[in-house]
Amino acid sequence: MAPIKPHWVQPSHPDVQEVIVNEAEFTTKSISKVALPPFALFAKLEFPPCTVAAEPTYATVQMGRDRHLNLNSDLLYINHSCEPSLMFDTASMNVIVGPKGLQPGDELTFFYPSTEWHMAQPFDCLCGAPSCRGRTAGARDMTAKQLEGLWLNGHIRALLEEQQPVANGTATGHKASENGANSRPSTTTNTIPTTTADQTVLALRDALAHAEKVVDAARLALVSYQANGSPCASFQNGRGSDAAAPATIQEPVGAQRRGPTSRELSGEMGGDTSVLG
Repeated sequence: MAPIKPHWVQPSHPDVQEVIVNEAEFTTKSISKVALPPFALFAKLEFPPCTVAAEPTYATVQMGRDRHLNLNSDLLYINHSCEPSLMFDTASMNVIVGPKGLQPGDELTFFYPSTEWHMAQPFDCLCGAPSCRGRTAGARDMTAKQLEGLWLNGHIRALLEEQQPVANGTATGHKASENGANSRPSTTTNTIPTTTADQTVLALRDALAHAEKVVDAARLALVSYQANGSPCASFQNGRGSDAAAPATIQEPVGAQRRGPTSRELSGEMGGDTSVLG
């Protein structure tokens, strides 16, 4: 594979992201420079700088059943985690903060199988999370138990539906859980959607589940801010008062990595990607 060099101006997201290059090789990562509440907007996946990829690689992001994009930005250095701090929502083309929110110094991660159906270069996850799923090869090769409780993009949920074993015209479906997460497998048996109307119903249910999560998170955040006497005016353009944090941050001990980054494990170990100093 030909080496991939950053061809964009770095840093590409200086207000929210810091790319950390450790002394040891292949230990690049990204940390947050801002404090954001759950489900807030972190970044946009815009065209440009994003471009449609001619074919999938370890450095692309899947945005549909057969569509992939090149990030063409420092978002490329956001690693995989089984307990991610971000969600790449390719339907809205937004990078959204996870349910725990973000604080300055938190590592920026997302769950790769939430966008990727099949990864040509699997790797052993080193996230160290208690719920670590281990071998990461895309949603296609993961069990329902491994995907339980994780947010997944619509194209991944649709492909999972199609993969379910069919018996007497029915298959095990996926539905929104009580807390609004739409990636939890259901134990209920549903008829496989075969019409455009059926697909529309599923899409509307997913949209409603997302909206309920956002409303709940916003309500909790508002109550918290009012209780602490924090003026809402301190949040501008979706960012907290920490948005003006200095470009160089002292790396917290908890954010230090023990080994190669996720993308390096799935292709960069041959020196395919580098960070310009």
